Amino acid sequence: MPSFRQERFLSLASSDLAEKPLADLKEILKQHLTSGVHGFCASPYLEGQKPGDQLTEEQIRKRLEVLKPHTKWIRSFSTTEGNELIPKVARELGIKTMVGAWLGDDPETNRKEVANLIELVNQGLVDIAAVGNEVLYRGDLTEAELLEYIHEVKSKIQKDVHVGYVDAYYEFHDHPAVADACDVILANCYPFWEGCPLEHSLLYMKEMFRIATEAGKGKRVIITETGWPDQGSNLRGAEPSTENAIKYFINAQQWSKEDGIELFYFSSFDESWKVGNEGDVGAFWGVWDKNEQLKY
Repeated sequence: MPSFRQERFLSLASSDLAEKPLADLKEILKQHLTSGVHGFCASPYLEGQKPGDQLTEEQIRKRLEVLKPHTKWIRSFSTTEGNELIPKVARELGIKTMVGAWLGDDPETNRKEVANLIELVNQGLVDIAAVGNEVLYRGDLTEAELLEYIHEVKSKIQKDVHVGYVDAYYEFHDHPAVADACDVILANCYPFWEGCPLEHSLLYMKEMFRIATEAGKGKRVIITETGWPDQGSNLRGAEPSTENAIKYFINAQQWSKEDGIELFYFSSFDESWKVGNEGDVGAFWGVWDKNEQLKY
């Protein structure tokens, strides 16, 4: 990418927003929401719920109706325990869907997730199919096992739908066979989780995107998750705060719109259960709070 573009975004990530008061930052964020963003990661779990609990169509519809005025796409993470209702409700609301099968180390659950994903695609409820999320990062499956699931989905769907796999951007560089098997590269890009200070975070994310793009060898690349928490403990130079979360959202959305980057923001709503997996920052990634109120 030419250096003048880098300088432009360095300015955007630091001095352009650094001196703005919080009230002005909130107004810019609202302008982005009003004009619409590409996508949000769906957060269907209400307070007191967690994965393993059964979701209802009513709670899914309530949350997607909050998102509908602000986005073209939503991304879901599972096809069981009520998550399979998300693409149905999204279709009814006119929202496009990236639907994920959640794969882990339980073969029985994996088979159910994959079978449901195939069925949802063949019902015409899926625009992009994601076979697994960070399976290689967690070490739940081997590369060969993951490839079997990807090839199974591709062989059994009857619609012209792109099939991919979601993982940290660098996993596609480290696993070229997986990148080759995907129709589309679905890359999670989190400067926060790599301890990057806010002022450098946009340039850092652009480098993450470049690495994923290089691994894709010309394939479409989508940023399937990126975000910044507004509360919790620092991770080296990455500091959660209201101002930093708003600035990161603004920078990500402006880059997405200016350069045509397909980007799903993580996340739509705060979810308290994530504290167990991600530490004290886990509950505070939403643009809306756990009661569906805009935080900013």
